[in-house]
Amino acid sequence: MARIMFIGEAPGETEDQTGRPFVGPAGDKLNGMITAMGLRREDVYIANVLKSRPPDNRTPLQHEVDACGPFLIEQILLIRPEVLITLGGPATKLILGTEAGISRVRGIWAEWAPPAGHGAPIPVMPTYHPAYLLRNYTAKTRGEVWSDLQAVMARLNLPARG
Repeated sequence: MARIMFIGEAPGETEDQTGRPFVGPAGDKLNGMITAMGLRREDVYIANVLKSRPPDNRTPLQHEVDACGPFLIEQILLIRPEVLITLGGPATKLILGTEAGISRVRGIWAEWAPPAGHGAPIPVMPTYHPAYLLRNYTAKTRGEVWSDLQAVMARLNLPARG
C-alpha cells in the first residue's frame, strides 16, 4: 500500500475539523518534507498516535497513548509499510517502547516488532515533528531532519535528492 508511514502524535484543531491528519501548518511542513523526498502525499500513509485532539492541544497523556495505541498498531498491520518515520516524542516513545527523548534518538535506526505472527520487524527512523520545526526553524534542525529523510530514501533505494 505505502512504503513509508509517518506517525505523528495527535490531531490539531484543523485536523479534528477535517478528519484528515496533518492539514494545518505542521501539515504544510510535512508536505514539504515529503516533496523534498521526491514523493507525493498520496505515496505515503500518515497517521497519529491519538485519534482525537487532546484538550487545549496539549501533549498526549500516557493513558491516552495507551488507549489509542492498539488502533495505531492495527493501522500499521494493515498498511504494512517498509519503513516507519516517527514524528516527535510521543510517537517515538510508543513505537519504540522507550522513555528517551526525541533529541536523543532522532536519526538512529531502530525497529518496531509487530505482535507475534504478524510479520518481520519494521525499520523505524525517529525524527522531529514538523510543528517542532516550525517553532525551531534553524539550519541545524532542518539539516537533521533532512539527514533523517535521506537515510530513509537510501534504505528504500529512492533516488537521492539535493
